[in-house]
Formats: sequence, structure tokens, C-alpha cells
Amino acid sequence: MAEQHTPRSLIVTFYGAYGRAFDGPVPVSALIRLLGAVGVDAPSVRSSVSRLKRRGFLLPARAADGSAGYELSEEARQLLEDGDRRIYGSPRWSREWLVAVFSVPEQERHKRHLLRSRLARLGFGSVAPGVWIAPAHLYEETGRTMERLLLTPYVELFRGAHLGFAPTAEAVARWWDLTTLAKQHEEFLDRHEPELRALQSGPEPTQEQAYRRYLQALDSWRRLPYSDPGLPPELLPADWPGDRAAAVFAELHARLRDTGAGFVRS
Repeated sequence: MAEQHTPRSLIVTFYGAYGRAFDGPVPVSALIRLLGAVGVDAPSVRSSVSRLKRRGFLLPARAADGSAGYELSEEARQLLEDGDRRIYGSPRWSREWLVAVFSVPEQERHKRHLLRSRLARLGFGSVAPGVWIAPAHLYEETGRTMERLLLTPYVELFRGAHLGFAPTAEAVARWWDLTTLAKQHEEFLDRHEPELRALQSGPEPTQEQAYRRYLQALDSWRRLPYSDPGLPPELLPADWPGDRAAAVFAELHARLRDTGAGFVRS
């Protein structure tokens, strides 16, 4: 099945990869041209930008040339900075776990759903109802997320070791759906490893080709470091595809990102 890159996702990916380097807000006309290069038509760009504006991700502003444009909100900048550490960094496994325990009154059960969904998006695994776990290096990002969503009155965070009673590797296999995570890594490899081999053996891409390939690869990759929060290798199956997927993305980033930036500047 062909990979689907939604217009809204590609716009977020563009701002994460290149939009922050603009001198001020990104002009609407430039956004339409740059998203057009990856197959998104102008009406789809405009409607997706409107949705991102309603969500508070983008703010209308005048670009450097005086034309209409959009800039990132402060919340969006923080989200992208957190994303940088996930997408481009290496997990700092400390052999400690972060445990989130929450309790929400029944009359506010919508916040219970919000808590579960946000913890899952951050990469937490589920230990039991109201008890979630993640590698301890996610503490700061988790704290910022809970504060931003005004959820701190319902959550307590703890950090420490797993002491029993099942072996930790067995427990991890219960807390996370490792089969689904492995499949996500394999799908990324199926789509982008052949592209990397072609880059390694073929001619250098043009700036526009590099931009298009990089934006699509980043749009595919950027969710994976959230689904897979950087679990230690000794707790994962021996044939775990995550390291290979990370290496493929890292080389695509090294080969394409800066060349693609030339197309954005032009």
C-alpha cells in the first residue's frame, strides 16, 4: 500500500524541518509553492493551515516582505523543540523508569481520556488502569505536556527501578505492543531503505529532489520515536528493527536535509 502523507502532517513536518529558519513568518505564497513540490495543492494547504490556526499551532502574521504569512505559536515551538530531541537525538537510557499514576473524578472523565491519549502519544506503556510507564529520560517532556494541558492536578510522577516480580524484558512486552512497534519500523524500512540505497549508488539529487525526499522521509519517521520511546536494547527482541530504521533515517537526514534547504532558500 502506498504511503499517505496528509497535507496537515506535511505542513507540520515542513515547519519542523525548514520553517523555523525563515526570517520571520513564512509567506502563504511560499508555503503553497513549497508544499506543492510534495504534491499538496493550494486549496489543501489553505484548509490545513486554517485547521492548524484553530488549534493554536500557527498564528497569522506579516512576513518579512509585508505579505500575509503564518508563524509558529510559542506552544508549537516548544512542541517542535521537544520533537527535535526525539527525532534527531539518541535516547539517554539511565536504567530508571518514569511512572505516571493518575486519578480523574467521574464528572471530568473527558480529562481521563485526554490523559491516556497524551501519555500514549508520549510513548508510555500501560501497566494497569491509571498506571503508565516510560523510560525516565521522558520526564521533562512529560512534565511540560501535563502543565500545558492543565493536567497536573490529576497526575503524580515517580522515577525508579523495576524490582519485580517478572523479568523486566517480560514486563516490557506486556507494557508495550512490541509486535506493532516492530511492524512500524519495518514499514519505514520497506519504504525508505530502497531510497537510501539508490542515493548511495546513484547521482546526487537536485535540490528540489532532496527537499521532496527529505520531507517525505521525515514525515514518515517523526512519529516513530514517539511510538517507540527508546527502550533499551537488552529488553527488546534480538531481531529488533528499530536500530536499523534509525540508522536509515540518520543517513537520509545527512544526505538530503541541507541540500533540500537550498531549494527552500531559492
